[in-house]
Amino acid sequence: MASLNVLVAVCLVYVALLFIVAFAADRKASRGHRSAWLRSPLIYTLSLSIYCTAWTFYGAVGYAARSGLEFITIYLGPTLVMIGWWWGLRKLVRIGRSQRVTSIADLISARYGKSNTLAICVTILAVIGVTPYIALQLQSITLSFATFAEADPARQLYETTTVFWVAAGLAVFAILFGTRNLNANERHHGVVTAVALEAVVKLVALLAVGIFVVWGLSDGIGETMARVDASQIGQWQMQGDRWATITFLSAAAFVCLPRMFQVMVVENEDERHLRVAAWAFPLYLLLMSLFVVPIAAIGLELLPVGANPDLFVLTIPLSQGRDGLAMLSFLGGFSSATSMVIVAAMALSTMVSNHIVMPIWLRMQGHGASVSGDVRNVVLLARRVSIAVIMALGYFYYRLAGQDAALASIGLISFAGIAQILPALVGGLFWRGATRTGALAGLSLGFLIWLYTMLLPALGGGLLPDAVLTDGLFGFSWLRPQALFGIEGLDPIVHAVMWSMALNAAAFCTVSLATFPNPLERLQGAQFVNVFDHSAGPRGWTGLVAQSEDLMVMSQRILGAGEAQDFFQSEAIRQGSHGGLPEPTPAFLERLERELSGSVGAAAAHAMVGQIAGGSSVSVEDLLAVADETAQMLEYSGQLEVQSKELSRTAKKLRETNEKLTQISQQKDAFLSQVSHELRTPMTSIRAFSEILRDTEGGSEEDTVRHASIIHDEALRLTRLLNDLLDLSVLESGQVSLNMTVGSLGEVLDHAVSTALAGSDKPLNVIRQPSTEVVRISSDLDRLSQVFINLIANAQKYCDAENPEISIVASTRYGRLRIDFLDNGSGIPRASQQLIFEKFSRVSPEKAGGAGLGLAICREIMLRLGGDVRYLSGHPGGAFRVSLPLAPDLVT
Repeated sequence: MASLNVLVAVCLVYVALLFIVAFAADRKASRGHRSAWLRSPLIYTLSLSIYCTAWTFYGAVGYAARSGLEFITIYLGPTLVMIGWWWGLRKLVRIGRSQRVTSIADLISARYGKSNTLAICVTILAVIGVTPYIALQLQSITLSFATFAEADPARQLYETTTVFWVAAGLAVFAILFGTRNLNANERHHGVVTAVALEAVVKLVALLAVGIFVVWGLSDGIGETMARVDASQIGQWQMQGDRWATITFLSAAAFVCLPRMFQVMVVENEDERHLRVAAWAFPLYLLLMSLFVVPIAAIGLELLPVGANPDLFVLTIPLSQGRDGLAMLSFLGGFSSATSMVIVAAMALSTMVSNHIVMPIWLRMQGHGASVSGDVRNVVLLARRVSIAVIMALGYFYYRLAGQDAALASIGLISFAGIAQILPALVGGLFWRGATRTGALAGLSLGFLIWLYTMLLPALGGGLLPDAVLTDGLFGFSWLRPQALFGIEGLDPIVHAVMWSMALNAAAFCTVSLATFPNPLERLQGAQFVNVFDHSAGPRGWTGLVAQSEDLMVMSQRILGAGEAQDFFQSEAIRQGSHGGLPEPTPAFLERLERELSGSVGAAAAHAMVGQIAGGSSVSVEDLLAVADETAQMLEYSGQLEVQSKELSRTAKKLRETNEKLTQISQQKDAFLSQVSHELRTPMTSIRAFSEILRDTEGGSEEDTVRHASIIHDEALRLTRLLNDLLDLSVLESGQVSLNMTVGSLGEVLDHAVSTALAGSDKPLNVIRQPSTEVVRISSDLDRLSQVFINLIANAQKYCDAENPEISIVASTRYGRLRIDFLDNGSGIPRASQQLIFEKFSRVSPEKAGGAGLGLAICREIMLRLGGDVRYLSGHPGGAFRVSLPLAPDLVT
């Protein structure tokens, strides 16, 4: 029986082998002797097996034992992505190479206008989303050690202590393995080669156990299939919603997981490798899943009830005394876990250091870092600390979530979290209208929904109170984490994924449509969406106009004098020159850019080299397209501004008109009431006194005359009111006939004054200037006199001065005759000045003797005569101006 000591020794030997392979690959690559196998599509395809972690090695069997063939969905999603590589992955890899991105956070940041805020959000989401996955690896390794410990009575294993040391060991392993090279954009040939070796180990281990189960414990395929049909796996039923959801999650995770992006995009040597990987990787997944169901069925049959199905790959060989096979199986699971942890920690630490730690540190340090060359140490320290923190998060998640959770359930939680990146990623690749604000809105909302409906309920430990789970947040039942918006009966995974992804995509599209991308976003959008239009293949430097001296000066400022000189000297020797500076060949410029990117980042290094080497990453068509869009947006913005001002002016006029109409309506109602009263008063008087005359017999002649006089006066009053209404109606309808004659202004005014003041008991002093009234006019003199009479009569009625007087001043200007009527009273209040020419308007109803039609009639008369009448607001008293055109033949 294999002891724990032997197991630990085998692990150490295996790790040492990985280090030797990685060191040899790095050494060959650093010397420029890149063997064909280092850059082969086979290595690239095997590196993609980083997708197959301890979940697929151990958990797939447990998944099959619990849910039948549903485990296939974990392999189906990546298979569909690889089959459609021409439309998706090819574009992603081309963009990754053309934009020199170092992580998925870097790519999304570059797409949306180099937004570091967005990169920080993606980084935080990735760290939190991958944390359950780290916990899954810890759980699988710990369970593996526990399984061997049960078979070794001489050793006792404490799970809490074991998981801590496993986490610490993996952290050290990842630090040593993942931070050996500083340059984030440099191909990590050692890591990729080690991952490829581990891919072979775990595939061989799983196939070995499967062959043993089918031909060692069963009599071939036929008997194995019969035993599968007899097991509970043969009774499985397909749930369409879960199949579709988990297939979608696995496809999204295959693209969005930081470790997958690292090996699939960043480590890609040649995008033509995708042609091979498109069929070779699905074949690899098929081989990995080939014996999952037989192992699960035989394990359920042979092992006691209650045995953990996640460990059947280990416990079946151990139960049959096959220690060597069990040891190989353990190495397969160990390879699955360690390869995932190494690459995931390497990718996440790059994201954390580049987008969180370094911006803060550089802001604190100012510009001194790039000159002294001390950025390298800070970056290395940041990445190593980040790895330790990430592993600590995985450890604490393991402790909080409990040790009994199925591996598959932990993996699905991680997949759902990482999938929240998908809308922003896909939108950025295929939609130029996607904006940074939309991506932020979608990511934030999707992350919060996933956190609330999936992650926190899975953690337990009181992080989400039981009252929230049963009654909903704040007591609202429609906010229950697993019955959001009142929808019940869905599988928890389907429920969480449906709401988080739907609201994520909706917020992303809605906010993107409602906001405008800035110029840099539009430029980057053009390069991402139309990447094939201006990028025929992997891009290289031409270096035709580069000056080695300029490159040397720039490198010394960033790397430091000593390191820069050593680099340039080694490059000169590589080119066969033992003196002077190297020639700026494309290969040299590529290596220089990778060297600089370790200190200032890939994007900045590429920009610096491009500034000197004359390289260009932006096509003229893209610049013209963006310029055209900008011009159109500026023109549209100007039109909107003009329309906005016009609308403001129109709205102001409408408000003024509405206020005026409201006042007119109120005055109309008051007038109707007044007219009714005016008509009723004389009619009542006439009726009353006529009845007195009729019914009184033997009355005196004096009373009869007095009663008849009252009836006569009231009839005249009624006739005047009716005449005014009829006159105004005729004027407004335009049916009035004008009697145009020639006369003297003075004569018209004489008639108007004598008529207006005839029979008046209230004195009014009229001041005139006869010399200004010697003007011949051609007009309807009777109508014009009617206007003058009304204005003089109004002054006589309403002038409230102690000694009322009115001045009549005539003048001519610009071919028009102006007659001003100015009294010395208090005038008309400003609030009433706009209404006095309206029908039925009376400034002082208590002083009024008419129905308020006089000025309205004056306005209509002057309009028909080709002139106007208006109130002069600048005069201290009442002031009206009548103007009318002078006939050309009468002007002296």
